[in-house]
Amino acid sequence: MVMGASFRTLGQVLALAGCPRLTISPELLEKLAAEQGDVPRSVEIPAAGERPAPLDEPAFRWGHNQDAMANDKLAEGIRRFAEDQERLEEQIAERLATL
Repeated sequence: MVMGASFRTLGQVLALAGCPRLTISPELLEKLAAEQGDVPRSVEIPAAGERPAPLDEPAFRWGHNQDAMANDKLAEGIRRFAEDQERLEEQIAERLATL
């Protein structure tokens, strides 16, 4: 099971429409609620009981590297998590300095 998370834009959320599990910030939920019209399904989930063929690690890595979007978004996500962590650590240090 894969759960989409860490969305920063409404477009990112909509790109995974149909995914059974997403974590969406309250801000983006409000924006989504304000949207008009239908949201087309972007992700198709196999019916219950259907399972994809087993995939070993080398095949997974090859497929992942062949998908520029997956590769770029993973790298972008890691960079943004690192930036967020640095900002959080700075805020904690500033707060502790005032105590």
